[in-house]
Amino acid sequence: MAGPGGDMQWCFSQVKGAIDDDVAEGNHSGVFLGENSDIFFCFLLNKNQPQFRSEYNVYSTFQSHEPEFDYLKSLEIEEKINKIRWLPQKNAAQFLLSTNDKTIKLWKISERDKRPEGYNLKEEDGRYKDPNTITSLRVPVLKPMDLMVEASPRRVFANAHTYHINSVSVNSDNETYLSADDLRINLWHLEITDRSFNIVDIKPANMEELTEVITAAEFHPHQCNTFVYSSSKGTIRLCDMRVSALCDKHSKLFEEPEDPSNRSFFSEIISSISDVKFSHNGRYMMTRDYLSVKIWDLNMETRPVETYQVHEYLRSKLCSLYENDCIFDKFECCWNGNDSVVMTGSYNNFFRMFDRGHRRDVTLEASRENSKPMQVLKPRKVCTGGKRKKDEISVDSLDFNKKILHTAWHPQDNIIAVATTNNLYIFQDKVN
Repeated sequence: MAGPGGDMQWCFSQVKGAIDDDVAEGNHSGVFLGENSDIFFCFLLNKNQPQFRSEYNVYSTFQSHEPEFDYLKSLEIEEKINKIRWLPQKNAAQFLLSTNDKTIKLWKISERDKRPEGYNLKEEDGRYKDPNTITSLRVPVLKPMDLMVEASPRRVFANAHTYHINSVSVNSDNETYLSADDLRINLWHLEITDRSFNIVDIKPANMEELTEVITAAEFHPHQCNTFVYSSSKGTIRLCDMRVSALCDKHSKLFEEPEDPSNRSFFSEIISSISDVKFSHNGRYMMTRDYLSVKIWDLNMETRPVETYQVHEYLRSKLCSLYENDCIFDKFECCWNGNDSVVMTGSYNNFFRMFDRGHRRDVTLEASRENSKPMQVLKPRKVCTGGKRKKDEISVDSLDFNKKILHTAWHPQDNIIAVATTNNLYIFQDKVN
């Protein structure tokens, strides 16, 4: 991608694995990176300071959720984590929200490097003394100990969603957050676990009349009253909580008219939005559907201001992608720190970057073959027909079992994390 000195080159930094179906989410400072896996643990990676600017090591590992069973519906609730969201840091501890299909938990991650000694009422091993044997009082002291990282659940927010939770977003007021499932969005206070407020409900009285579901939701980064949610029909609704407590009537509707020439049996499926993200400055929002990334100006609802084709060469393969269920994959997207570049994943462990200012794009690959320290990533190209060049890969040779659904970009530095099926890759720009 374009940088101040020309084209930016990306090089390999680290790979973490093997774990399955990652969710990568960096915190606000970029010092911590959270990920989850099919073994249902939260791996917190912390960034070494300052010698290796993109080296992350395991900071803490803890199990977020346990398997549950809904006896009323005879339904097993998987412990697999769907989303991780960090809260802005206010003190020495870190806080994050993690959710599976039904239950959201607020976790506190804190460090302890001292332990108290010299209790009056209990022995060093924790057993309590007989008060009659105490003849003098002493002042307990703190002694140094090996650093220990503790993860403790501070709040459990449960029993508010009938359908599977697909989104969690922390409000800019740092006091509330929203959670969304297929048909409803709830507003929570971080201190209150026994009730939430339903702010969107699109469930029809007759479920046979259901035409769309909620696919993603996010709060505005600066306006605590504003949030958006996307649907399976390719629409994005912006809602203002100052207008009404129940935001079933949206303030703005963002929708692009469909091109009749591209109409097909798969049109509604590939137009479903899998992710929506506000830019850091709050002026734009980015949406990801199956084939493209679109940038919307919040002041213009009629059409996106920018559209980037992620893997248009797959349009001719939609039939086979439908048969193997890949057409239902939910790709996420992310902004870089100054909103000038966007990134999203694709198949064959490819990921795409689009430079908004210079209107350039690049396809890179995350693979073990390119995992030598500081090895520069070579741009990849997909051949759609005709004679294939030496460095190109045929669209028929793409591995649809290798996919990058989740990506994250450091808020200040050019450091990125991409989650493949069983590895987390970290790349950085090449420093000359």
